[in-house]
Amino acid sequence: MKYYILFGPPGAGKGTHAGAIAQKYNLKHISTGELLRAQIAAGTPLGIKAKALIDNGSLVPDEVVEGMIQDVFNSVKDVDGFLLDGYPRTIPQAEVLDEIVAARGETVTGVISIMIPDSEVHARIARRAAIEGRADDASDATITHRIETYHAQTEPLIDFYKKEGKYHEVCGYPGSIDEVRERVLALVETI
Repeated sequence: MKYYILFGPPGAGKGTHAGAIAQKYNLKHISTGELLRAQIAAGTPLGIKAKALIDNGSLVPDEVVEGMIQDVFNSVKDVDGFLLDGYPRTIPQAEVLDEIVAARGETVTGVISIMIPDSEVHARIARRAAIEGRADDASDATITHRIETYHAQTEPLIDFYKKEGKYHEVCGYPGSIDEVRERVLALVETI
């Protein structure tokens, strides 16, 4: 089994390119946001727990997300691997993911990092908020906070995975969606 992590700042195009990667390499795309919504909609025990936390204004703890990811690992068949999108976001999450994958007798295959500059992150999030009516992403202060959170909490994963020799980066800007997709798929070929 292959275990890929799709990485990059908010708005880098992870969701845009995940489907093409998953389709070409017969991977199950695991978006943690979509996974949470699906578990809640299905009324699973993990989904009920997550909904109660969200309804109380709390963040869903790592162990709930980890449980959902393990459920997908255990239940999805007929794929050659998994493409994680939105997880891990912190070093402790990466360490737990390593443990989960190691318990399956495997290791993380590689990190596919789509990088764009902060100015483009800001522009893309603002544009997406306007198009999709995402009020939670509409203010400059919110966008700036998301960028700062990414740099503080998620960016340290670059060194974490570089030390393991698993970090692979592609430039997500400039370029059209098709041009960036070609770069991303060419990168995956090298991993």
